[in-house]
Order: sequence, then C-alpha cells, then structure tokens
Amino acid sequence: MAGIRKQAIISSTLVYIGTLIGAINTYIFVLYFTTDQYGLTRLFTDVGLNFYIFGSLGVIPVLYKFYPYYQDNLEDKKNDLLGRSVVIASIGFVLVVIASYFLEPLFVRKFQAKSALFVDYYYWVVFFAFGLLLFSILEGYAWALQKTVVSNFMRETGLRLFTLLFILLYCAGFISFHTFMVLFSLLYFIIALALLFYFMRKKLIHLTLKTSRVTEKYKKKMFSMQALIFGGIVITTLGQTVDGIIIASLKGLEGVGIYTLALYMSNLIQIPQRSMQSIATGVLTRSWKNKNFGEISRIYQRSSINMLIISLFIFGNIWLNIESGLTVLNVFEKFSSGIPLVFIFGIIRVIDAGTGVNAQIIFTSTFWRFEFFSGVVMLALRIPLSYFFVKNYDIIGSAYSDLISLTVYNLIRYEFLRRKFGMQPFSSKTFYSILLAVAAYFTAFLLLQQQTGWLAIIARAAIFSGIMAGGVFIFKLTPDAMQVYNSVKNRLKL
Repeated sequence: MAGIRKQAIISSTLVYIGTLIGAINTYIFVLYFTTDQYGLTRLFTDVGLNFYIFGSLGVIPVLYKFYPYYQDNLEDKKNDLLGRSVVIASIGFVLVVIASYFLEPLFVRKFQAKSALFVDYYYWVVFFAFGLLLFSILEGYAWALQKTVVSNFMRETGLRLFTLLFILLYCAGFISFHTFMVLFSLLYFIIALALLFYFMRKKLIHLTLKTSRVTEKYKKKMFSMQALIFGGIVITTLGQTVDGIIIASLKGLEGVGIYTLALYMSNLIQIPQRSMQSIATGVLTRSWKNKNFGEISRIYQRSSINMLIISLFIFGNIWLNIESGLTVLNVFEKFSSGIPLVFIFGIIRVIDAGTGVNAQIIFTSTFWRFEFFSGVVMLALRIPLSYFFVKNYDIIGSAYSDLISLTVYNLIRYEFLRRKFGMQPFSSKTFYSILLAVAAYFTAFLLLQQQTGWLAIIARAAIFSGIMAGGVFIFKLTPDAMQVYNSVKNRLKL
C-alpha cells in the first residue's frame, strides 16, 4: 500500500497542477468562446471516445492484465505483447475509418438540425480518435510497467498545457476557430509522441512480432478475455458519453456547453480516484497472480476510505462556493442553469469514490467477465433513462439518469465482491467521514452564508477544509493520513 500511496500522492499533485491549467482553460472557454463552440469540444470528445474504443478492439486491458506473465517468463527483446497489441489496434482503427465513412449520413441526419457545427468537423474526430488510441496503448504499457506518474502527467497535465496554448493562439487572433479545432483533434497524438519519446529514451520499448511461447500458451485465454472485455468497454464508454450525444441531438450544442461545465466541476472530485485506479491496477494484477487475497482486501478498504474522504473534501468546497464562484467569474447568467447538475453529479462522484477500486479488483481477477455483465445492466438502464429524462426534463435529466444507473452499477459490483470473496470496503469510519463532511459544510455555510466575493470564498473553503483535515486526524479516519504527515515531516527535516 505504501508504493500505491506514494505514486498516488505524486500523481495527484501533478494532476492537480493540470487541473489548475484546466480551470484556466475552462474559464477562457466560457468567456471567449460561444456556448456552441464550447459544447462542440465536448461532443467532439464524446464521439471520438467511441471511435477510439471500437478501434482498440479491447486490446489495451489485455496488455496490462497479461504483462506480468510475459515479464516473468521472457527476455524483454522476446516480449511480443506490445507489438501484438499495436497490430490488433491498427486493424481495428482501419475498420473504424471505413465505418466512419458509411456512418456520415446518419450523423448528418441526427445533428444537422440542432448541432450543425459538429457536422462541419465530423472527419476530424477520426484524427482525434487515432491520437487517443495511440496514447492509450502507450498508457496501458505504462500501467503494466508501473510508470503511471509519467502517463498520468501526460494525460492530465500535458494535454491541458497544449490545449491552453491553442486557446491562447485563438484568443490572440493568430489562428482561426477552424485551425483551433484542427489542433484540438491532434492533442492526444502530440502527448502520445511525448510518451513514446520517454519510453525510447529509457529504452523501455521492445517491439517484436515473432510469436512467443507465452503467447502460444495464453492466446486462447487472451482472445476470450479480449472479446468479452471489448464488449464491456464499449458498453462503459457508451454509458459515459451517451448523455452529451443525446443532449446535442435533442437540445443542441448550447445545452452541451452548460452540461460540460457542470460535468467539469464535478469531475474535479474524480482526479485522485483516477490516479488511485491507474496505480492500483498493476499491483492488483500481480496480487491476483500471486493469490495474495489479504493485500487485495486491504487495497479495497484503504482505497475506499481514502477516496471517500478526498471526494467529500473536494465536493464540499465546490458546493459551498459554486454560486459565488460563478458570480465573481462573471459567468453566472450564462451557466447558472447548470448548478443543480453539479450537485447531482457530485453525489454520484462521492458514491463512486466511496466504493473504492471495485472495478479494478474485478477486472484484474479471473472473474473479469462479471465486469462485462454489470456494464450491460448499467447501459441497459442508462440509455433509455437518459433519453427519457433529457427529453422530458431538459439537461438536468442527464444527471437523474446517471444517478440511478451508476448507483445500481456500483451496488452490483459491491455485492459481487462481498458474496464471492467476502470483501467489502465499508466500516464505521465510512459513516463518521460522511458525518464529518456534513458538519464541516453546515458550519462554513452558516457562518458565511451572507458573504460574497473572493474573501468569502477563501474563508468558507478555509473553515470547511480545516474542520475536515482536523477531523481526519483527531478521529483517525484513515491510517494513510498520519503516514503521509510523518513522511512529509521527515523529508522537511532532511
């Protein structure tokens, strides 16, 4: 757990630097871009994610799932897993390019009326998806090598730095919006090249297409896993992107822009969770291989309480200051309709964080097929619920559908691990953490509810954060807090 904690702290620190840059990007977007243009970047990303997932053919999870078996039984120069993954993904992407040509009339028909701007950039989505596919293969390889700090930095920070550069070039008048979107479509390709350069410099890239004895031994299991995981990932990605696509089709890009800002603010809660998940994946894979169930259970419980506390901390600060924040940034009128979405999305993120790395535990086990079937249930709920709620309740309907479907999704995974392995992440400290966050919130809110401006925002955040941090140490809600404190103290002494 110490190794995971150390990498998680480093990754989260780097990621939050990227988040600060992302916040600057978002602020410039909402001030200097039209709501339609801002919404276009979200829809562009959602459709690109689906193109990328279909192109991957499910090979990336296989890469980091089976890498320990290759690493333990082959010399690096004979390890054909990465080369095999690149070939399969290349075939998949060629099929996506062909499919995108035949799907163009459908996209034109669905989006021309409400989101015509997207139709103009439809084929650039293919370039976006290619860059994302290339980066994701290298990222999966980084996870397998447990070099997650570098890949997390590229995805969370490097990507936003380049985005900021392109935004500033547009705002300064050096490039047109068309050129901006072209550069936007190449973002992942740029950071993929940067990650590839890092691997080459460290001499970590070994590409061979000669079939190894490990591939011969595990190829049936790998193919079986790949086929089922491919279906599961497609389902998960559709579930994550269907809201934006439905909103664009039914309500237009302006609705997508409001939805995107609300989602961005709530996604700040997920940053430590994403770092923890990526870091834990490699450790869990090896723990399952070694049948170290005690370590798996400990990671499950510690990830749950740690991510719950952090998610409550971030969500409390956001919700305390959401209205004041939009007001001082002069975007309240433009985006105030998205405030209720932030609250519901925040609750969803807390629930998801509080259930720990349940998806990664199931996925890296021999019962990874269950992740596919639970995903089917989630998507079967989410798509019809999203369409019904958005059509009848406008964009807030997307939040209602997410709350129902993702809560059920996490409940299914929780119950599976409890029944199958006797593992469950909760304890009395889970309840105390929630109680602490509620008490801290109302204390800060009641003391400064009439105050506005930057000083009020800072004061509310300071009161809430102080109570939360103090409570974590006083009530010893997680052992990692004191261990991190002691580690920092020892370093400062040096």
